[in-house]
Amino acid sequence: MEKNAYLVLQNGRVFPGRIFGAAEETTGEVVFTTGMTGYLETLTDPSYHGQMVVQTFPLIGNYGVIPEDFESPGPQVKAYIVKEKCHSPSNFRSEGGLDAFLLSRGITGLSGVDTRALTRVLREAGVMNGVITSNPDTVDTAALAEYAVRDAVAAVSPRRQGRRGEGRRIVLWDFGAKQGIRRELINRGCEVVSVPFDATADEITALSPAGVMLSNGPGDPAENGGVIRELRKLTRSGIPLFGICLGHQLLALATGATTEKLKYGHRGANHPVRELATGRVRITSQNHGYAVLSPTVAPAVGKVSFQNANDGTCEGIEYTAFPAFSVQFHPEAAAGPKDTTYLFDRFIALADERKGAR
Repeated sequence: MEKNAYLVLQNGRVFPGRIFGAAEETTGEVVFTTGMTGYLETLTDPSYHGQMVVQTFPLIGNYGVIPEDFESPGPQVKAYIVKEKCHSPSNFRSEGGLDAFLLSRGITGLSGVDTRALTRVLREAGVMNGVITSNPDTVDTAALAEYAVRDAVAAVSPRRQGRRGEGRRIVLWDFGAKQGIRRELINRGCEVVSVPFDATADEITALSPAGVMLSNGPGDPAENGGVIRELRKLTRSGIPLFGICLGHQLLALATGATTEKLKYGHRGANHPVRELATGRVRITSQNHGYAVLSPTVAPAVGKVSFQNANDGTCEGIEYTAFPAFSVQFHPEAAAGPKDTTYLFDRFIALADERKGAR
């Protein structure tokens, strides 16, 4: 019998529901994602570290738990909030249900929540902190508002180097990388050498890579001062760089641009972006709460290449001062869309071009 529990937001709003997974009181930043499929990829995306994720799609868990679809070894969310949880998943690849999976990993879930009303609050007031509890009357909303996700990248980055695949060497600077990034590189004939977030520029160049991939990851990009300093050095190496999501933001910060926190972020698989050079619009998967401020991108360094078609925020930068480009969205998206996977081909071509010129 599922017990009643409540999501209490820092503004005092209370949303009743029923606990599933681990029956633990938990606090986090409450965000919403609009994806209709791909809940396993959402649960295991390291970029959600420290966050309580609200699924706007009403039914979650219908195809069960499929480890082959994970973006990391296990769930990364602080809590998982849904309208309706499927009790009897049906899929030939499924290895169990969502409830047992979250329970085994110590992640709290809350079902039966009016996610439409909750999402409207977050859209109008902006993302905010929340706590899942069985005693809403005891919540100190002033203290709740002080909660913050700290050292997020350090929490999800690997502790040591790793190698997968064969072929041209690409260093994956892993700030919480999704498995999809490795998969796209390996499928294109690459040996992917993963290095932790605190790797130095000298350590990376010593690996003699054909290119360096700057991965996605969680948290406020401006908090990663050490990474930004080393990345600034790496831009002088001549090694081609490709940044995705957090990697895009860190590269921008390393070249003098600034970032800002968005009101409620971009999370989901249906975000349109416009390629400024062609005017073509592509549908993308996104998961970020911060954005690069377009006016702060110095013309001597590069130019904005993609723009969000909904709110006009920066979605990509083409660098001219050194061989690099970056995007805010996820071209490796799983379960999709696949509109922008061609960017990996472009990165490989850039890496091969430099290798051939040496």
